Amino acid sequence: MTMPLSAVDGCTFYLVRHGDARQDQVKRYIGQLDLSLNAVGRTQIRTLQKTLAEIDFARIYSSDLRRCQETARIIAGPLAKSIRTVPNLREISLGEWEGQPMASIRERFPEEYRRRGREIVDFAPPGGESFRDLQARVVPAFLEIINRANGVMILVAHAGVNRTILCHVLGLPLHELFLVPQDFGCFNIIERRGEQLKVKTINHVGGSSGLCDTGFM
Repeated sequence: MTMPLSAVDGCTFYLVRHGDARQDQVKRYIGQLDLSLNAVGRTQIRTLQKTLAEIDFARIYSSDLRRCQETARIIAGPLAKSIRTVPNLREISLGEWEGQPMASIRERFPEEYRRRGREIVDFAPPGGESFRDLQARVVPAFLEIINRANGVMILVAHAGVNRTILCHVLGLPLHELFLVPQDFGCFNIIERRGEQLKVKTINHVGGSSGLCDTGFM
């Protein structure tokens, strides 16, 4: 699809999700909690780094949250100084729900919990963002980066961030964002040629055999 981008030679973006950063086995709302990768997450990204090792990246961009910064450093290796942080690529803010177990929110705030399920695009927890808010924050930041880019780039972000970008490029309605899989340590490939963006790969996990076709094109 056509985007309002300047017509330079083109670029290829590897849009990465950070590795696992969960600190326990409880299902929680994480949002913008500033967590480090756990041991599993570091292993996931070391595997991803091996998959990407032969690719000559011009630059790495990253959310400023620790789990993305650590992911970017592992991927970059000796090129770590080339990482540029972009605060607008932070995960969705879940406000007062951040860090809370999902079961606890469901029990304490049953109507709000149900509303988020029914109104996934526009519902925002107290003090937090909706997915529409997230997309309005993330997509301009992404387009600003890709408008200037030339060559091959990495962008390390979060599941919600990546899904809103992919929905935008694919032309999917935002209420379908959870149909776009984003495993820990996966990458997606977005190509720009002139003013056109195209998603080539979705949710490829390092070490797996072969690339995943988008299934949306």
